[in-house]
Amino acid sequence: MGPEMLFANIGILDDTLHYQANRFVGVRDGKIACICDTEPQEDFGERYDGTGKLLMPGFYNAHSHSAMTLLRGYAEDLSLSDWLNKKVFPFEARLTDEDIYSGTLLAMAEMLRFGVVSTTDMYFGGEANSRAVLEAGAKMNLSLAVTCFDDRAAHELPQYQETLGMLDSFHNAGDGRLKLDLAIHAEYTSTPKVAAGMAELAARTGLRMHLHLSETRDEQEACKARHGGKTPARYFYDLGVFDAPTTAAHCVWLEGEDFSLLREKGVTVASCPVSNLKLASGFCPAPRLLQEGVSVALGTDGVASNNNLNLLEEVKLFATLFKATSADPTAISARQALWAATRAGALAQGREDCGLMRAGMRADLIVLDQRRRPYLYPCHDMVGNVVFAAQGSDVCLTMVDGRVLYRDGEYTTIDLERAIRNAEASARRIISEL
Repeated sequence: MGPEMLFANIGILDDTLHYQANRFVGVRDGKIACICDTEPQEDFGERYDGTGKLLMPGFYNAHSHSAMTLLRGYAEDLSLSDWLNKKVFPFEARLTDEDIYSGTLLAMAEMLRFGVVSTTDMYFGGEANSRAVLEAGAKMNLSLAVTCFDDRAAHELPQYQETLGMLDSFHNAGDGRLKLDLAIHAEYTSTPKVAAGMAELAARTGLRMHLHLSETRDEQEACKARHGGKTPARYFYDLGVFDAPTTAAHCVWLEGEDFSLLREKGVTVASCPVSNLKLASGFCPAPRLLQEGVSVALGTDGVASNNNLNLLEEVKLFATLFKATSADPTAISARQALWAATRAGALAQGREDCGLMRAGMRADLIVLDQRRRPYLYPCHDMVGNVVFAAQGSDVCLTMVDGRVLYRDGEYTTIDLERAIRNAEASARRIISEL
């Protein structure tokens, strides 16, 4: 039997993200066992006093590069091309597996602090990433992004072989907390031969797909010039890549038929508003995507372009940005923004039993402490308060599969001081080698 807890007299955001006061929520065997308006008779072990607190689904970070915590603040005020080629790629070329482990563990601590229970991650050093996530007790859909600038086939690439080598040991490890996805970094960092090969591997293994799509205007226009007018979305569609359940990050410069192609294939767009604005890439046309029936989730991207993993910042920006750009205050509602950060992200990861406050769902839950926070009072609308007023630091408890991983400043699985010390040592060593 797994850990048990009864959240007593606590406000909740229900499975439609509407507020209910003074509820009792029992957790047992990693799942939400009951949601009641009176205290249940059965014993759930620890009784957690929810007075002045809010219980809600945890956040699902739909696009990140966790180990890039080591590059926090390292590449500022640069275009994406210079940011990548002059700063990020040279730094990453010196990363060891132990560096990646340290960077990912620090990311897990930061995300748990801010209520992020699961991440869709694209990086390299698969075993090091996996070790950090499993030790932390968090969830992740991990993908090793293929890149190719020559005529090799997909199966000749190291990331392809590394993914195959990890399937038996790491896919669905930790009772399903860790899942392996496939990843193509982007159209401009690969070839049609490689993209088609990855699509074939997805069809053979049933794995999901993760890629960057239409992040910058230059990417969009260069792809059309290279491929007879095809946008990145049409390019990947024609190569069969979207036949796998796909998370497409950014999608800033979508045009024309791109929207209908994404809808047809059930692609989830991972919008990363802070990163896109910081790198001056633009912003995702999220209102139109939602109107067209495309699912939109929220991601932080890596901290080298954010510079934190506080998903509530993305929620607030997502809910405000499009009001200004469209001159329509109803463009994205607070509830739509919160759905993007919770249920939409869980579904993008193939986690059907996650991301909702409902009996039988996995207990991936967070508690926000509303006490002694002047910016949360008065409360006319709880969802509005969470989206527009709450801070990531208001999270006082983060639970994954019913297990408390962060509570009131303390971690149950991570030695925070050691994680910070090791990450700083890795960053200093790499800087000294550049």
